[in-house]
Amino acid sequence: MLSEHGCKIAPSTYYAYKKRPPSPRTLRDEQLRELISQLHKDNFSVYGAVKVWHELNRQGHAVARCTVEQLMREMGLRGVRRGRQVRTTEPDPAAERAGDLLERDFVAPAPNRTWVADFTHVVTWSGTVYTAFVVDTYARAVVGWSAAATKQASLVLSALEMALWRRDRAGVPVRAGELVHHSDAGSQLRFKGSSQHRLSAASVGRR
Repeated sequence: MLSEHGCKIAPSTYYAYKKRPPSPRTLRDEQLRELISQLHKDNFSVYGAVKVWHELNRQGHAVARCTVEQLMREMGLRGVRRGRQVRTTEPDPAAERAGDLLERDFVAPAPNRTWVADFTHVVTWSGTVYTAFVVDTYARAVVGWSAAATKQASLVLSALEMALWRRDRAGVPVRAGELVHHSDAGSQLRFKGSSQHRLSAASVGRR
């Protein structure tokens, strides 16, 4: 099969690879997989990577946390998270989605040509904080951002308004018809202009 696809390889090289014993790393990973699986099972399948990592080190198995995370991910093991899972945008299957104006090309020839936007959440001691941001793909610079305790439409609109205000204040205002504002397919309450749209003079004035 390799020869048919243009991969020049000698038969001796292939058979040498087949006879090669497993590397020390492979043997070590197999041993860790057994230990991780047993620890996860003994703790009612609620331990995550951090707790498994601490327990392995307490038992005398020196291993990096990233190794435990990688092996658990490959094995499909995960811990149980307390509390309610936070969801950000929720796509509306009945809503009409805008076309892909960028065609997945995120390289901008100049500033204020392509902005990408999204928002996420950060869990703090006082509660969940939602953060929206707008990035100009020309310089990979964050041009607008916003934070709030609730994920209302004003959260994402404020980030867009800040981006427009900051560019105008810097002396490089957005020109009508040149900027494409790109985000995911989710819609945030009244902000149905999600997905993609080209910012015109009228839309800039409204927002």
